[in-house]
Amino acid sequence: MNIRWLVAMLLACVVSSSPARADLNVFATVPEWGALAGELGGDKVRVYTATNALQDPHHVEAKPSLIARARSADLIIATGAELEIGWLPLVVQQAGNPKVRAGQPGYFEAAPLVPMLERPTRLDRAEGDVHPFGNPHIQTDPRNIARVAGALSLRFAELDAPNAAYYQARYKAFDDAWRANIARWEKQAAPLRGVPVVVQHKGFPYLSAWLGLREVATLEPKPGVEPTVAYMSEVLATLKQQPAKMVIRAAYQSDRASRWIAERANLAMVVLPFTVGGDAQATTLTALYDDTIAQLLKGAQ
Repeated sequence: MNIRWLVAMLLACVVSSSPARADLNVFATVPEWGALAGELGGDKVRVYTATNALQDPHHVEAKPSLIARARSADLIIATGAELEIGWLPLVVQQAGNPKVRAGQPGYFEAAPLVPMLERPTRLDRAEGDVHPFGNPHIQTDPRNIARVAGALSLRFAELDAPNAAYYQARYKAFDDAWRANIARWEKQAAPLRGVPVVVQHKGFPYLSAWLGLREVATLEPKPGVEPTVAYMSEVLATLKQQPAKMVIRAAYQSDRASRWIAERANLAMVVLPFTVGGDAQATTLTALYDDTIAQLLKGAQ
């Protein structure tokens, strides 16, 4: 018998008897969805996150490397609500991957699953970086992560039916632990309810609504617009009438404005990770909220 023929036949039998590759290639636009995909998908998913926590998620360059990743993706997970409007549509178009186009099972948006805050009453670019579907920074409230997790788990199962039971089991374990975490965080954060704060960017309405923080001023005169000294002086005058305990900014933002107001109004300056990887402590979704609560409690002292 020809030995080469025998080896070829044995290899063919091994290949035909091996299970089909079930891994999902996931392209997450921002770190929170990359982290959630890893929690729910375990070793059945390979996750690529297009941005990091120290990037402004509004302004991302549609680099060839992102296009290449989208070309091989089985699923894109985006925030939606036009957070990625400046770059993701171009990446998807250039990738030429029909599976991940909007409206297909391979395209998933988180924002439609969440009660949106700050929907504008009118659309006018003169008002700054206005999002017509509401504020897209939904990840600052862990209850929104819970809302997204169930739907994302079902999407994994739809795209990878042989592993549906695996995804369901991981979702159940995640959901049980997450609900316990939310209860723990809310108990820890009880002293924050009603605490007056200044925010640098309108990036925290979901966090404030969850914890009961009271936002008394914003350092941007309009979303995405850098404040002038004259405007900051107006904020300072406001704070003399309505004192605050701290000024909050996200890790990816410059500290220029928050430092200016903190020094003059005698405020604690609190830098929040904003998403997974925003600082050395926020290495996971759970750690993100552990660190956020800890930073806020420290600032309120």
